Amino acid sequence: MNPIFDFLFEPYRYRETYLVILEAIAFVFGIASVVYAKKENILVYPTGLLATVITVYIFFKDELMGDMMINFYYSVMSIYGWWNWSRKKENTYVVPISRTNKKEKLIGFGMFFLTVFVTYGVYKCYGTNIETSNYIDIFTSGIFFTAMWYMANKKIENWTLWIFADIITVPLYAYRGWGMLSLQYLIFTILAIQGYFAWKKTLNNNQQTV
Repeated sequence: MNPIFDFLFEPYRYRETYLVILEAIAFVFGIASVVYAKKENILVYPTGLLATVITVYIFFKDELMGDMMINFYYSVMSIYGWWNWSRKKENTYVVPISRTNKKEKLIGFGMFFLTVFVTYGVYKCYGTNIETSNYIDIFTSGIFFTAMWYMANKKIENWTLWIFADIITVPLYAYRGWGMLSLQYLIFTILAIQGYFAWKKTLNNNQQTV
């Protein structure tokens, strides 16, 4: 059989059918969400919200608390981002694409370390045997947490964080036997690179018109 096919689908041979279907739905809507984010389209949030809510449930079933926590946070931030991106003043959106200032960078660092600490604590509370892959998960959770907050506020640095953490997550999920999610994060990486350049172009155009 094709090695790529084996990689993507062999781990699902003995998995409950409804979980495979849910993961496929999350896969499709997760990709759609990043595509909409790249285009600065408000649909990034309803599509992303559906994907993250499903993923929270999947990770809860698999007892992966770090991944579950970060996706729960995505769900909350999707609601906030949906509201924030929708705000208008005199028919003009009040949250344009921008770069982080010094204060926002410090907040980002604080959110990263707080997330790492809390995620580690959650693993300990659930009595999980923390292995190398879990430490990687804890580290990427901090990056993703900060990236989502930056995205909700249209900070271009969100894409840099997504790219970095996505690259780490691709082999992590492959190691855990989640071929579909590993492929999803590979696609996320490509879309995040495109998103960075698309937002950078918009940011440069906005600065030229000021």
